[in-house]
Amino acid sequence: MPRVTPHADITLHVNGIDHPLHADTRTTLLDALREHLGLTGAKKGCDHGQCGACTVLVDGRRANACLLLAVAVEGSEITTIEGLGDGEALHPLQDAFVAYDAFQCGYCTPGQICSAVGMIAEARDGWPSGVSGDLTADPVLDDDEIRERMSGNICRCGAYANIVPAIAEVAR
Repeated sequence: MPRVTPHADITLHVNGIDHPLHADTRTTLLDALREHLGLTGAKKGCDHGQCGACTVLVDGRRANACLLLAVAVEGSEITTIEGLGDGEALHPLQDAFVAYDAFQCGYCTPGQICSAVGMIAEARDGWPSGVSGDLTADPVLDDDEIRERMSGNICRCGAYANIVPAIAEVAR
C-alpha cells in the first residue's frame, strides 16, 4: 500500500505578512521559510538545533527554526533577519554588526543577530542566565553575560571578538 504524506493548508505570519502555504506537515519552519517563502536569511547549519544559524524570533522569543514544525507556529508572529529593519533602515544590531565588523563569512550572522534581539529582550524582562550564580538578581549584560546568553549561536570563523562588543553597544 502506498504511503500517504499528510499535507495541511496553513498561514504563516512572517515579517508582518500572511503567507498561505500548502505543505507537508513534517516541514520545518526553516524549510518553509527558505524553500516556500524564499526567505533565505536563516541558514541551515547543523539541522539539529545546535549551531543557531537558523535562529528566528517567534512571538518575540528566539527559536531554532530547524526544530519547529511550520504547522506548530501557525498563528504566531515570526520575524526573520529580513524583517528586523524598518524599510531601508537597518535594525540597531545590524548597524552594530557592520560598525564592529562582527562577521567574517557571514553565514551565522542572521542567526546571531536574531538571537541577540531575543536575548536583549529576555535580559530586559529579567530572565536569569545563571552566570552570576544568583538567579534572582537582575541581569547585567556585561561581556560574560552576553557570551553566556549567546552560547547557543556558533561562529565557525571565530568572529566572537567583535560579536560581543557589537551586541554590548546595543544592549547597554
